Amino acid sequence: MKSKVITKRGAALIRDPILNKGTAFSAEERDIFGLRGLLPATVTNIENQRDRMYSSLSRSSPLDTYVDLAALYDRNETLFFRVLMDYLDEFMPIIYTPTVGLATQYYSKVFRRGRGIWITPDMAGSIAKVLEDVTAERDIRLMVVTDSESILGIGDQGAGGMAISVGKLALYVAGAGFDPATTLPICLDVGTNNGELLEDPLYLGWRERRLTGDAYDTIVDEFVEAVKTVLPHALLQWEDFRKDTAARLLTKHRDHVLSFNDDIQGTGAIAYAAVQSALATTGENIRDARVVIHGAGAAGLGMYRQVLVGMQDAGLPRRKRRAALPCSTVVACW
Repeated sequence: MKSKVITKRGAALIRDPILNKGTAFSAEERDIFGLRGLLPATVTNIENQRDRMYSSLSRSSPLDTYVDLAALYDRNETLFFRVLMDYLDEFMPIIYTPTVGLATQYYSKVFRRGRGIWITPDMAGSIAKVLEDVTAERDIRLMVVTDSESILGIGDQGAGGMAISVGKLALYVAGAGFDPATTLPICLDVGTNNGELLEDPLYLGWRERRLTGDAYDTIVDEFVEAVKTVLPHALLQWEDFRKDTAARLLTKHRDHVLSFNDDIQGTGAIAYAAVQSALATTGENIRDARVVIHGAGAAGLGMYRQVLVGMQDAGLPRRKRRAALPCSTVVACW
């Protein structure tokens, strides 16, 4: 693996969450990077740091725990992921579903530090430059992008959707071993139709009604082109878009940029795997199954599509596929 040259020193190094190791910097490292006097004298290992952090986390409410973990993430990513990985069962429901839903709703009220990129309408014509400036020389390989219109069943959350992108990428790092330096959370903040947010003086997002139609497509199209140009090796994951928007963007851009929609394709794949496992357990074949999907969102659409393809691959004729997978008003047009 190619070694990385660290050019930051002193306080600038400690303020960088990717490079900061806190009290785990060795005596030699403290000399090399000009850290003497900026840290307490005792050098500790990451296990000591983990135990101290774990014991100090607030447990008064899930949201308070979320805020504490977010603060740790902002100052020491290595320690954050060590705590998360060692206590994954406890903290996965905090950094993602269900607590992340609260975090999106209270995002502007508990905001401490920006993480990721917000793309707003006033950036039209310069989105590529924004990506270049923010990513600098980082080798971005994975980004989670949301427009925040359909957040976890609680609807339009405007700029707060960034918490979704941040949380999902944290799971990729903790669960799949992605290098956090190669990930990038993005919120397409094209306004919000959430009246409470628009009237809230603390709201931090683009304080206008949500873009629609050609104005919306123009921003998204420019963003996709900017990703292709500036971050050509990155996988773009669409997250928490409204069902019709999600399906349209996936179809429109799937051949232009490496991308997938987690709510449609990811949920569909997992649900179909569950169907296959159930059939294997009972000794039945999907050709003989009748599947009912309950739900009107992107997830329902994804499951419907995936099961339909599975039945097709099993050789079930179109007429019989339709009978075995009855359409609800949700997916009748798909």
